[in-house]
Amino acid sequence: MRRLYFLIPDVESAKVIVDELLLARIEARHIHIAGSDHHVLTEANLPEANLLQESDFVPAVERGLAIGGATGILAGIAAVAIPGAGLALGGGAILGIGLAGAGVGAWISGMIGVSVPSSRLTEFENSIKQGKLLMMVDVPKARVDDITDLVKLHHPEALVEGTEPVIPAFP
Repeated sequence: MRRLYFLIPDVESAKVIVDELLLARIEARHIHIAGSDHHVLTEANLPEANLLQESDFVPAVERGLAIGGATGILAGIAAVAIPGAGLALGGGAILGIGLAGAGVGAWISGMIGVSVPSSRLTEFENSIKQGKLLMMVDVPKARVDDITDLVKLHHPEALVEGTEPVIPAFP
């Protein structure tokens, strides 16, 4: 999946674009809109961006998983290297402590990442404050050009702001 970014000038344009995306068989759960006034988005029945799209939760969890896993594996190796106890623990200790470290690292960094605004969305901050809407659309890699062309062709007022290379499967 790839995430496409569009800056939309107003709610009416956003409604029309969302309808066209739905007709183009993009599921509503893959369309996210961020704006300065959440009440306007709710009243217009537009798909709002949630915490996963507006925070650094996913990148933080990924970093925590890697760092916690590496730290856990090192701690497991150290535990196995202790004379006497190491023989009884064996390789399962390395795996178990590594998995525990990965879990704790992901959990702690996820809690921190939820409170940090998305680093990807900071470049759109001024436009959102001026009243524009940021539409994020997750599409299969093969449909990136089709969807971008659809929006550009029918809505010249929408600014195409680029593509994010890889979207995790779980948000």
